[in-house]
Amino acid sequence: MEVSDLIARARDGQPRAVARLISMVENGSPRLREIMAELRTDRPHRARIIGLTGSPGVGKSTSTGMLVQAFRKRDKKVGVLAVDPSSPFTGGALLGDRVRMQDHACDPEVFIRSMASRGHLGGLSWATPQALRVLEAAGCEVILIETVGVGQAEVDIASLADTTVVLLAPGMGDGIQAAKAGILEIADVFVVNKADRDGTQATIRELRNMLALVERAWRPPIVPTVAYRGEGADDVVNALDEHLAYLEESGELARRRQVRARDEIEAIALAALRSRFAHLHGDRRLDVLADRVLDGDLDPYTAADELMEAIG
Repeated sequence: MEVSDLIARARDGQPRAVARLISMVENGSPRLREIMAELRTDRPHRARIIGLTGSPGVGKSTSTGMLVQAFRKRDKKVGVLAVDPSSPFTGGALLGDRVRMQDHACDPEVFIRSMASRGHLGGLSWATPQALRVLEAAGCEVILIETVGVGQAEVDIASLADTTVVLLAPGMGDGIQAAKAGILEIADVFVVNKADRDGTQATIRELRNMLALVERAWRPPIVPTVAYRGEGADDVVNALDEHLAYLEESGELARRRQVRARDEIEAIALAALRSRFAHLHGDRRLDVLADRVLDGDLDPYTAADELMEAIG
């Protein structure tokens, strides 16, 4: 099928066309440049992008499903990208996050796609930015990105989403853990899921103490939920709406989207540069430079400059 026909079908909301385009993006299709060029329009549609991140077991998939239901009640077309970890040994991935979202599987206004991280660090797949463009072209008004279960430093989602939701659960750590730098600092909204468990108020109190130490123009709200029962869904959506209004009024939304486009361009350029370097393994020029560094004729920075000139 021609790329133009495939994109036309995706714009009509045909899920198989959307799925095929995302597969081509993930697999680095030789036609990827053509796809991205065709997706560009004079007045591109801008979906609202919400990222959900947190440690394994806090209920990200269940919370994502809860938000899908809440936005569908508002008659919004919703896309979901659920990123699952890839095995460092086999390269395989379970892609099981969408199992928890089966309630929406038959809804034509919901598109759910699992993506493997394929070794990419930061909690996302390298193809996530281009997959977002496909979902925007397909008319999704809200796109939810669920990251891999992450630790304290996997914060890529903050540069990709308009609003970042950090999920926690009672019993995941004490006040010292809450005060550590890292993933908690990227939150625009905190969600304390599994709020029917003991320790919920202690977790909320520790978060408030942490927030009191940091001066920010936007003070992240803390919302308790019990996602598997749908409790707190309206409160989360209201918090997301308040943050969106703040972004629009302050000009931060335009700034974040510019940063997102800049990072995407930079990533594509670096990938092209890495592909050039991949051809140098075993190249005699690299061996000669290495020998000169070992002999003391060159320092490694000068050698790197010569290498860049050679492949430029």
